[in-house]
Amino acid sequence: MRWSLLRKSNREKQRRNQQGETVGSASAGSVVQMGEIRLNKYLADCGICSRRDADKLIGQGVVSVDGKIAVTGLKVTGQEEILVRGKKVTGRDRKVVLAYYKPKGVVCTERDAHAEKIVTDEIKYPVRVTYAGRLDKDSEGLLLLTNDGMLIEAMMRGANGHEKEYIVKTSKEWTKDALDCLRQGVYLEELKVRTKPCTIEQTGPKTIRMILTQGLNRQIRRMCRTQNYTVTSLKRTRVINIKIDGLKPGEYRELTQDEMDGLYRHCGLHL
Repeated sequence: MRWSLLRKSNREKQRRNQQGETVGSASAGSVVQMGEIRLNKYLADCGICSRRDADKLIGQGVVSVDGKIAVTGLKVTGQEEILVRGKKVTGRDRKVVLAYYKPKGVVCTERDAHAEKIVTDEIKYPVRVTYAGRLDKDSEGLLLLTNDGMLIEAMMRGANGHEKEYIVKTSKEWTKDALDCLRQGVYLEELKVRTKPCTIEQTGPKTIRMILTQGLNRQIRRMCRTQNYTVTSLKRTRVINIKIDGLKPGEYRELTQDEMDGLYRHCGLHL
């Protein structure tokens, strides 16, 4: 009886393979066809969101594939009709990364009824892109935006220690002791965390160049406050290997191929 059931099960699997049937879940016995990838990775590749956020959307039941609510672990080829909250996902376009000079006053958010200017309204680009790493409203400088969710995830992962460079101006002159404290790392009471050691070069009486490898909320302003300094101007000039050189406030450009190659290499990814 047992062998009879096994033979019947094997015949059923063969029939499914011959007919090209797929199973809409990651359960045992699913038929995985060539060219299929997990739905969460597909959505990330399309620039919709990160894989983690894609899993949340799938769990909320707002993602459908060919008219059926998607389930965690589902695999797709990209030929299906995939909707997120009723909007069609057009497919995996070429990977795009933009370097944008965010002016003061622009808020890093996609939706904020109270913000006068938001990043997504300022960037007029035919492909939907999302920013990787924020700059607060009162700060300016380099912001990278991309349609590659995997790149965003890699850049935002704190353990990777990617460098970000800033020009910081304060309301009073710096002392050696204050700068040494910042270089070694300071405890931020509001966040209950100690900052990592960082590189600081004094370029003027009230101006310093800082290179950080972490991205805490309003980190530089909080760090300076621990030494009784108030930041009057904060500009980000570099993210990993990408520099703001040549851009004016409000302008953006596509990265060159060499810049793309370097950025992906630093993030442990392949184009």
